[in-house]
Amino acid sequence: MTFDFDAYVTAALFGKAGKAAFALGDGSIRFETGEQVEAHDGAILAACLHPSGEGVLSGGDDGRLVWTRTTGSEEIAKVQGRWIEAVAASAESKLIAFAAGKELHVRDAADPAFSRVFAHDKSVADVAFDPKGRRIATATYNGAWLWYGRIAEQKPYVLKWAGSHVGLAWSPDGKFLMSAMQENQLHGWRVADEKNLKMGGYPGKVKSLAFLAKGALLATSGAPGAVIWPFAGSTGPMGKQAAEIGFDESAMVARVAGTPNGQLVAAGLDDGRVWWCDLAGQRINTVKAEKGPPITALAITPDGKRLAWGDEDGGAGVAEIG
Repeated sequence: MTFDFDAYVTAALFGKAGKAAFALGDGSIRFETGEQVEAHDGAILAACLHPSGEGVLSGGDDGRLVWTRTTGSEEIAKVQGRWIEAVAASAESKLIAFAAGKELHVRDAADPAFSRVFAHDKSVADVAFDPKGRRIATATYNGAWLWYGRIAEQKPYVLKWAGSHVGLAWSPDGKFLMSAMQENQLHGWRVADEKNLKMGGYPGKVKSLAFLAKGALLATSGAPGAVIWPFAGSTGPMGKQAAEIGFDESAMVARVAGTPNGQLVAAGLDDGRVWWCDLAGQRINTVKAEKGPPITALAITPDGKRLAWGDEDGGAGVAEIG
């Protein structure tokens, strides 16, 4: 099943029913079942699943956070004069977090009156919930700041590392926080003792991170193949080497996705191709062989049965795999 949306695909997401939704640069949310909802007056800059698993939460350059389902959209928050460039939600705590300029905003899906705002020294590029949904990490300049989502007055726990941090992922056990940087490198911390994990050697920027195999593995983009780091044990990747799956010197992996409890990893390339692989056998299965615009969005269902992708020109697709 393929689509031509004629707008940049910001995100591809699977709801709890296993159907795909696409957040687009023209401000709309498109569903694989055919519905189209105009959610924003302007571009969608970030999107994630609602904590309920139903519908899409999106942030736009209109300063609005919107919850969109096939039946329509609902404004959750608005920040005047700011872009909402990062959005995250926790099914466990029902909290929603989004970044607007130098601020982290927190809302509660179960309580419309709940609101928290946490200020930073520099702009916030990404937000991520820990596995329990209680603590929120923000990517900012010179490190990551950690906040408790429900506490009004607090000082952040700061994990320091020089440079601009732009993307975050928590390990499923909450022990490690990984950060993609503006430079061609991946950084991380063991949160308990702030031990730095210096993971360089990337030929390109790491724009996509995905833990899989119950947290034993981390897949990243930023190389001609999907880079797979071992995370088993208390020391995670320290002193270990990464593997590279699906190496192709003619292209770079732009996006990765993985099954949380399984060993399936998918990759979207900067030449428009898409593949997936079961790491148990390491056979590359091509889903989209024709080349085209760079892949900008990629998602896989938790059971590894379906894969969705989108590119920067609005091409998109959903395939049965596994």
